Amino acid sequence: MESLVLSPALPAVGELLVPLQQSDWEFVWRNREFLLAGTAITVLLTLSSVAVGVLAGLPAGIVEVYGKGRLADLVRNVGVLLRGTPIVVIFAFTFFVLPIPLPGGRVSVLGTEFGLDAFFAATLGLGLRSAAYQAQIFRGAIQSVGEGQMEAARSVGLSKLGAIRHVVVPQALRRSIPGFQNEYTIVLKDTSVAFFIGLAELLTTGFNLFVQESTAVFEVILAVSAVYFVLTFVTNRGLDALGERFTIPGEGSR
Repeated sequence: MESLVLSPALPAVGELLVPLQQSDWEFVWRNREFLLAGTAITVLLTLSSVAVGVLAGLPAGIVEVYGKGRLADLVRNVGVLLRGTPIVVIFAFTFFVLPIPLPGGRVSVLGTEFGLDAFFAATLGLGLRSAAYQAQIFRGAIQSVGEGQMEAARSVGLSKLGAIRHVVVPQALRRSIPGFQNEYTIVLKDTSVAFFIGLAELLTTGFNLFVQESTAVFEVILAVSAVYFVLTFVTNRGLDALGERFTIPGEGSR
């Protein structure tokens, strides 16, 4: 008769899961400064890209409304091209193809290094694509200002440029806040695509973490998602307050 070989008693499922979950969350907590550095880089990239978008998008929106001839056609066509091109293709162009020399060297943020060339290429790519969308936001806001405003400004002696600058644009900027709020959110989320050119933003730092600890993939992704949510929520609430603060008198609450 064959002898029976008894396998050692296996622990209960709960005894395996609880320590594993605890260690995975502890792993995320121990590397919080690494994630914080990625968050700081993401915020810097978002703010710089949105700023480029405003600086290029506002003049483009004005040209689309009041411009004529080849300049207006050029602005419209470039906008269509940028809005129709995937952001990863734009990154590839600004980082690998663009003949403009990008600043070299590396910078450390909270102990995490990133290349200035990748940062500036990502800022330029996100900024130009954001400018194409912001131009449409500003165009719509400018067109929402009644023509009587321009006529009244011209009747008191302002030039066309002066009327645009002092009468039309201030009102348009106030009315563009809801659209700008949405554009900021899009830019913030699109910073994650900078992973393609090696920029150590939030998603990249999260990826580097769960490569080290493969059992903590869910926890790392959840932590990264929570950070994106907090950044989006806080900024949107701030822009809501800004919109209420600068509502045009007589138009009521947004």
